[in-house]
Amino acid sequence: MRTADDFNQRAAHNLPGHLGITITHGGPDVIHAEMPVQPFLMAPNGFLHAGSVVTLADTAAGFGCLANLPDGAVGFTTIELKSNHLGTARDGTVEVTATPVHKGRNTQVWDSVVKHRETGKTVALFRCTQMVLYGKG
Repeated sequence: MRTADDFNQRAAHNLPGHLGITITHGGPDVIHAEMPVQPFLMAPNGFLHAGSVVTLADTAAGFGCLANLPDGAVGFTTIELKSNHLGTARDGTVEVTATPVHKGRNTQVWDSVVKHRETGKTVALFRCTQMVLYGKG
């Protein structure tokens, strides 16, 4: 069983680590993560960049998939993602909860809900489909 610490170590020197994303809970049926809103995450209009939000949501969904890889799988890749941005943030922390919709042998589908911690408002709804990879890594 992979833990939040395992996921954070894996992400530390990759994009999630550079953006300040921290996995706060990792399990087979839910992943929680957070990201402090910082100036380098903002769009030129002064609001949180949609790409920052998508990266947070996709990271949580990806670690959920990783925690549920079937026997013999060597990894996964995202084959489709969709996001609906309903709000934004200028400060504080955004957090995400990712849950599985489908955990199959060849594909997984995960939903992520991103919220602004301080206001409780939903920032984005996200759905991600991953293809499970087999063979040599």
